[in-house]
Amino acid sequence: MFVYGIGIQYGKQFFAGLTSPFGLKVNALALASHLVAIGVCYVAYAAFSVAPAHVAGLFAGALTSTPTLQAAIGAVGNNDPALGYSVAYPFGLIAPILCMYFANVLLKPKLAAATSAGLELQEMVVRNAQVIGHPLSELTAALPAGVQIAVVRQSHQNRVPAPDIVLNHGDALALTGESVEALERAQALIGESATGRIAKDRLDLDYFRFFVSKGTVVGVRVGDLEMAGVSEYSIMHVRRGDADLLPRPDLILEYGDRVGVMVKREDRDAVRAHFGDSIKGTAEFSYVSLGVGMALGVLLGILPIPVPGLGTLSLGVAGGPLVVALILSRFGRTGSWVWTMPVSANVTLRNFGLTIFLAQIGLVSGPKFIATVQQLGPLFLALGAAIILTPMLVNMLAGHFVLKLRFDDLLGAAAGGVGGNPAILAFGSKLVPTDRTDITYATTFPAATITKIVLVQVMLAMMGKS
Repeated sequence: MFVYGIGIQYGKQFFAGLTSPFGLKVNALALASHLVAIGVCYVAYAAFSVAPAHVAGLFAGALTSTPTLQAAIGAVGNNDPALGYSVAYPFGLIAPILCMYFANVLLKPKLAAATSAGLELQEMVVRNAQVIGHPLSELTAALPAGVQIAVVRQSHQNRVPAPDIVLNHGDALALTGESVEALERAQALIGESATGRIAKDRLDLDYFRFFVSKGTVVGVRVGDLEMAGVSEYSIMHVRRGDADLLPRPDLILEYGDRVGVMVKREDRDAVRAHFGDSIKGTAEFSYVSLGVGMALGVLLGILPIPVPGLGTLSLGVAGGPLVVALILSRFGRTGSWVWTMPVSANVTLRNFGLTIFLAQIGLVSGPKFIATVQQLGPLFLALGAAIILTPMLVNMLAGHFVLKLRFDDLLGAAAGGVGGNPAILAFGSKLVPTDRTDITYATTFPAATITKIVLVQVMLAMMGKS
């Protein structure tokens, strides 16, 4: 449940990270950090004669990766990795936070605050001779990235933007943009700013917001929406969770989205019926799709993968569902099957699954944990600190001095590529005034989780799994 929910939420960012130069860079940095951590684990095994199962648990706990713990337990066939996990886990939380804190103190980064928490709406009047007399399609093609035209006002009438509308001097446009800077560049292309000409007139078009709760709409691209009986409409924005999204044609709608629409008042009920507009959509998802997706993930997880020199490995019930969820999240919808889930339902599913898993591990491993800590506690504590501190320092130093990452990107790469725990991300996000830390975390976290799952099994195979 836990890893499947992670894959569904971060699938799009994961695949975007695999194809962008920035994503490849920060994911390569995460891989290098994990290899360093594996090196420290091998030193613990060779120099201090720590059992491989305990080393695997220390690795999972220091990197705060519960899916990695599940993979280690599946590989060794018992709950011994949970002992090292429980000892190292506190260091996995504290050490990255301390590293971020001291990096912020030493580097003293100066980052401009984000200009807006969502989308910006601005009205403009056509004054530029370069666009007067030209169709709207030409202006749309010339607009900066992250800017869309939502409404056109001609002859004292608000109209839905159509490519064949010819712009005249004095026409008004309502534009939605992802940043003030992008809208300023659009204004230089169009003419001058205006306020109230479009927003004050609700006679021809009015603004309404609708929840996406109907299965026939979920998984559909904004550009493919077809509303029977609705003469014309314009989507101004899509709100998903706490974020306002620009309604690009390739944006895929999900359960719980709230869509802002400009439409004729008499068509309001038809649009509401099309989207569903039920607040239950904020927690709605397909139980059948969820069950099929998890079943496919388990089947992939138990599939043996032959590795020359190491025998066979498997993704396990942690890695298999994660990989399948990432792929299904990328598709969003397959025919009538909707794979995505609202954020609220996703978080509930993940927390419930994680609670059950950790409770079961605690009940089974409790007595042995006390005996082990009494005998090897100081050694395990020192090794847990070393396993997280070494890769964390390598990640942040290499990211800053070698890759020249922005400080907010550096924090996201460390939180997602090494730490993994959302509490680490939360601390890093508070140190900077931008949202790039969250984006970089989402870019690195899925690949980092898969890498940890694979590496812990390779390490156990090399050590003998005993």
